[in-house]
Amino acid sequence: MLSPLRRLSPLFIALVVAPTIAAILYFGVFASDVFISEARFVVRSPSRAAATSIGQVLSGAGLSGVSEESNAVVEYLESRAALHDADKDGLLSRAYSATSVSILDRFGGLLAPNRERFFDYYLGKVEVEPDTTTQVLHLSVSAFDPDQARAINERLLEQSEALVNRLSTRARTDALSVAEDDARAAQARAREAAMRLAAYRNRAGIIDPEKEAEARLQGISKLEDELVSARTQLQQMEAFTPAASQIPYLRTQIDSLKREIARRRSGVAGGRNSLSAAAARYQVLLLDSELAAKHLAATLVSLQDAHAEARRKRAYVERIAAPSLPDYPIRPRRLGGILAVFVLGLLAWGILTVLVAGVREHREG
Repeated sequence: MLSPLRRLSPLFIALVVAPTIAAILYFGVFASDVFISEARFVVRSPSRAAATSIGQVLSGAGLSGVSEESNAVVEYLESRAALHDADKDGLLSRAYSATSVSILDRFGGLLAPNRERFFDYYLGKVEVEPDTTTQVLHLSVSAFDPDQARAINERLLEQSEALVNRLSTRARTDALSVAEDDARAAQARAREAAMRLAAYRNRAGIIDPEKEAEARLQGISKLEDELVSARTQLQQMEAFTPAASQIPYLRTQIDSLKREIARRRSGVAGGRNSLSAAAARYQVLLLDSELAAKHLAATLVSLQDAHAEARRKRAYVERIAAPSLPDYPIRPRRLGGILAVFVLGLLAWGILTVLVAGVREHREG
């Protein structure tokens, strides 16, 4: 009488029995317990209003989630840089290469270790799930010891906080540096324009050529009034008292007034040193000074806006749930794994059996 195993077909043994026995050995004997530490956090900023319900809860203090920094954190945690930073003291290498871990599960157990394989192994142990609605990040870290799982999770969370701080500082610095440079340049330009205007006033001895010209024109107007009065007196005397002794005096006075009026008019307009020439140069310097002052005022407003923008760009990590300390292993699911291998083996055996039977019938027919 043949044993039950001999009565089984080789196909059934290869697809069902052998994989199931291997699964029983692996899940029952070799597989190491896996502990999962979980943490939840969000990147917040005081600038934006939250749109979702949990966002409104998180923004109770006027804060909200920042998708850009959140995306940066996700990309960082799934990068080689995160592995390098977290493993500077060998924390991950010790946790995943310990001899107490099954040779089938630990890093470097069956294959020679290298950095590329370690990075692939790391990606299988660290999972980051962003919630696009609430912008909450869920960080899960698997390890073969509960304390090590929490330590690695804490390390990655600290690195994420450092990354957000660097990005926030960089954004604030970039926003302020350009505005501060513009403000310093505008201050220097305004100072230089004011100094040129002051130097010209000192050199010309004139505070305001327009006001000076107005004052001189008023003086000329008074002299012209005196000239008209003297001419009138002279005409009257020559008409009624031609022998009067005051006539030569009036003629001398009229000549003096004419010369003084001509001299003062040449000082106002007509010569290189006249007030009209000085006013043209003065207007150019005054316009430069006014434009520089307006530009300085605009840059100072921009600097204030840059400071406000820098405050809005201040982002940081807020922990919703600190890295947990798992008290029992979640993986592997030993019974579920064995049953899954058995069921899949049965399905494969059934499909191949039908296919083989169909091929045989076709050949016999």
